[in-house]
Amino acid sequence: MRAGLTEPIGCVTEHPVLRSDALPGFGDLVFGGHDIATISVAKKAEALAEAGVVPGRLVATLHDELLAVDEEIRPLPHGTAAEVAAAVTADLLDFQRRHDLARVVVVNVASTEAAAAPHPAHTSLETLRDALDTLPPSSLMAYAAFEAGCSFVDFTPSTGARLPALHELAQIRNVAYAGHDGKTGETLIKSVLAPMFAMRNLRVKSWSGTNLLGGGDGATLAEPAANAAKSASKQRVLSETLGYQPDGHTRIEYVPDIGDFKTAWDLITFAGFLGTPMRMEFTWHGCDSALAAPLVLDLARLTAAAHGAGRAGPLTELAFFFKDPLGEVDHALGAQFEALAVFVRSL
Repeated sequence: MRAGLTEPIGCVTEHPVLRSDALPGFGDLVFGGHDIATISVAKKAEALAEAGVVPGRLVATLHDELLAVDEEIRPLPHGTAAEVAAAVTADLLDFQRRHDLARVVVVNVASTEAAAAPHPAHTSLETLRDALDTLPPSSLMAYAAFEAGCSFVDFTPSTGARLPALHELAQIRNVAYAGHDGKTGETLIKSVLAPMFAMRNLRVKSWSGTNLLGGGDGATLAEPAANAAKSASKQRVLSETLGYQPDGHTRIEYVPDIGDFKTAWDLITFAGFLGTPMRMEFTWHGCDSALAAPLVLDLARLTAAAHGAGRAGPLTELAFFFKDPLGEVDHALGAQFEALAVFVRSL
């Protein structure tokens, strides 16, 4: 996009209603991060091109740019929780200094974790500082980000910054945070259809879905605890939009052969006037990487602008992007978009 080789299709912040000079431009973004994977960004891009996820011509044309990003990728540090947090914080501060950046936004796009077990130390920053080893990885990264004065976005259903002690730290450091679980496919459709049933006063009897996906995300979600955390996130939109929980569950199955592409099939049964039984089915075929990537750019731009405007704590106005958003929010996609537009204008 910076080179003018493609259009910003899928970037919500490029919608005419949401364009704003308050947001950093694509040309202002500098990329870096921590990873547990050893494959280079350039090699990963080549693999994605072979899988049909990204155009091969772009990978070849931007080879040098991808190598430059590789130079900013650090392995995740090892050691005690306190040592890891300190090392990540130091890396973030060094990254900001070397590139003379106004702000840094840390976005968690790691694999889904199992739901974190509650711990007394998570309720207060004072007690948490002596018990960092009780934090799940996503929350430890949020802690390190806040300590470095960086905002944090959780694009996964992992715990992340969603702990009272971390909220306290975000307020002290005057940084913002957003999440959870990027809304890219099946749940995006649910947030459109569920309000329709509610507004038409049609009783949804059951809503069941099956998600088939491959890639690293699919492999992680083959683990039962991670699968349960993801499924719970996907179901929230129904109960909070309809005002009740219909029968049915969301199943996630790992199919290695389909890679980054995902298929979701949903069956909805509902009752109309006089209890007349009816049903609706839909199938969604999409590429998770291509759906998620522009949203990550959107969230980085919006969160950076919010930080620059002095916002601290949870950015509930960014619910449009998430399956399991922070705060008490309207899950209807249209209402979320309007709230997002008001938020952007306020910046």
